[in-house]
Amino acid sequence: MLHKNIAIDLGTANTLVWVAGVGLIVNEPTVVAISADDNKVVAVGEEAKRMLGRTPEALIASRPMRDGVIADYQVTEAMLRYFISKVVGGFRFFKPDVMVCVPAGCTQVERRAALDATLSAGAGHAYLIDEPLAAAIGAQIPVSAPSGHMIVDIGGGSTEAAVISLGGVVTHKSARVAGNKVDEAIQSYLKKKNNLIVGDTTAEEIKLKIGSATPLAKEEKLEISGRDLVFGLPRTVIVTSAQVTDAIKPILMQIIGAVKGVLEDTPPELASDIIDKGIVMSGGSSLLRNFDKLMTQETGVPAHVADEPLLCVVRGTGLVLENIELWKRSITARK
Repeated sequence: MLHKNIAIDLGTANTLVWVAGVGLIVNEPTVVAISADDNKVVAVGEEAKRMLGRTPEALIASRPMRDGVIADYQVTEAMLRYFISKVVGGFRFFKPDVMVCVPAGCTQVERRAALDATLSAGAGHAYLIDEPLAAAIGAQIPVSAPSGHMIVDIGGGSTEAAVISLGGVVTHKSARVAGNKVDEAIQSYLKKKNNLIVGDTTAEEIKLKIGSATPLAKEEKLEISGRDLVFGLPRTVIVTSAQVTDAIKPILMQIIGAVKGVLEDTPPELASDIIDKGIVMSGGSSLLRNFDKLMTQETGVPAHVADEPLLCVVRGTGLVLENIELWKRSITARK
């Protein structure tokens, strides 16, 4: 097959690339390392992530996406070009059709930036789809049915909560709070309580290993190292799961606030459907231990995490790209 259709979930934390008819072929961190002298891309993805916070002056490792939208246009374009080349190879006889998903709450300017970056990176046709709709399709929710379904996509940079019915988004809310803000909350807690400065990677490790949305029955501990705020020297401390739960609670409540906002705006007919079917959670940050329990507790609506929550958005984007005629109303296209 010479002509390839590519679906890209351009996330703040990870970028996933899906090729129609093949499946997932790339799942790498959204990090790019650039040489400071000539602005050339040195490394992308996993290799660049290892450089975060460890680069000499000649190299800059950064995340080009912030809060789910493009923060650095040129770096994002270079990264997209790298991923598209990885799929189609250096020699391109036919330009691929590329579909990228964007937060439902992003502005027209942010949408145009995503389309322009995709076309400049080598796409023949560029398409945009709203993230909650793609996540719902990828989570195998029957979105075309005349009943309400609620999806909450919690990624690295933004949270998208939406009610979907008849193949479209009925009501939605975006909160620019998600996994990265959870990491930041852990960092500021350690700074305040332990006078310890830790990097993003350590904060993420704490969240993954002992993080929980609700207090655990058996407390867990983790030994971490960082820099002492007072003396500036390296130091090791023990962090408990109870401290992490305490640190991240305000951020989780902001995410749940967005969900409550959507539930308040939902038409009564669809609200009754949601109570029956529950809330489906997708995105990497929904994997935080006991987050579904906290969501159920706070909203009074049963919540459960979708199968393979990390892949929901990219799988849904791929399915839409394979059946583009069916979804014409729900996408934005440019060539």
